[in-house]
Amino acid sequence: MNNQTNNDFYRLLSEKHRMTLEVPSARLTGEWAWGLLEVLFPEVSEKRLHSLGEVKNALDGLKAGLKNLLFNTRHFDHRNTDKVADHFFDFLPHIYQALHRDALAFVDGDPAADSYFEVIRSYPGFYAIYIYRIAHMLHSQGVPLLPRILSELAHSRTGIDIHPAAVIGDSFFIDHGTGVVIGETTIIGDHVKIYQGVTLGALSIDKKMAGIKRHPSVGDNVVIYSGATILGGDTVIGDGSVIGGNVWLTKSVPPGTKVYHNADNRYIESLTLNS
Repeated sequence: MNNQTNNDFYRLLSEKHRMTLEVPSARLTGEWAWGLLEVLFPEVSEKRLHSLGEVKNALDGLKAGLKNLLFNTRHFDHRNTDKVADHFFDFLPHIYQALHRDALAFVDGDPAADSYFEVIRSYPGFYAIYIYRIAHMLHSQGVPLLPRILSELAHSRTGIDIHPAAVIGDSFFIDHGTGVVIGETTIIGDHVKIYQGVTLGALSIDKKMAGIKRHPSVGDNVVIYSGATILGGDTVIGDGSVIGGNVWLTKSVPPGTKVYHNADNRYIESLTLNS
């Protein structure tokens, strides 16, 4: 580039930097989320808090950290910073109990899981669910951008992509996890288990569908095996169903149904499990 081109380019970047609003950095957001995880689950940490005072001080520091992240979030009404942070930490015991039940679902559902400690310390699925639950709480309070930054931290670390607006019930278990995609308007019931490579997605991608239910609903006690793709906002997987590996579904199935590829791989069969 000649000098004039260079100057024009530098001017463009300078103007862009001047006009772009501040946002929470991925680094600071990740440090806050990991710090909260360490307090909730010392299984992931080398640090121990030995008194009620130490726990309270740690949580007070994390609340202040959240307020700072909110203050640096674009398009967020900063008059609500204290309200959102206070509500998040008031609700934290419920988030903790939900994560505790998730961890137990891993222990109960995976023969390879030796202990609760191992699940929390080393399972990527648990970390992804942890990030989802705190991001979902912030999203439900109308916080922009920050929940997506959190979900992308989990995505980059685990390969599991859960939109913070998705609604996920109790005792959720993601086994292995790599390649799992759970879209924005997905609804998942209680005691659901999914394996790697599962997609709960939309039938088509069109900006006009923003705000419309376009991802599937999954009932309670459903198992979805690896590589299954379930698409569409009208698609409902009934309670107690089993979706086999590599199945492609765009239609609802009734409760207690098993959907799988036939051995000769020519078609998909559905069986009602309780018939």
